[in-house]
Amino acid sequence: GFFGRLKQEFYYNQNHQDDSIDEFIDALEAYLVWHRDERIKTGYGMSIRRHRQALGLMA
Repeated sequence: GFFGRLKQEFYYNQNHQDDSIDEFIDALEAYLVWHRDERIKTGYGMSIRRHRQALGLMA
């Protein structure tokens, strides 16, 4: 599920030991925005945002 993917892509691939709480939260927010808007969904061949734009569901 989502949390397994989050751990694999965000948590295990980076060393967050030297980050402050604020830096960690900023990095997590950036990852979540990327995951929601920019990652390529293989079923669509494009990002979720571009797919929704192509369908006319968002500007």
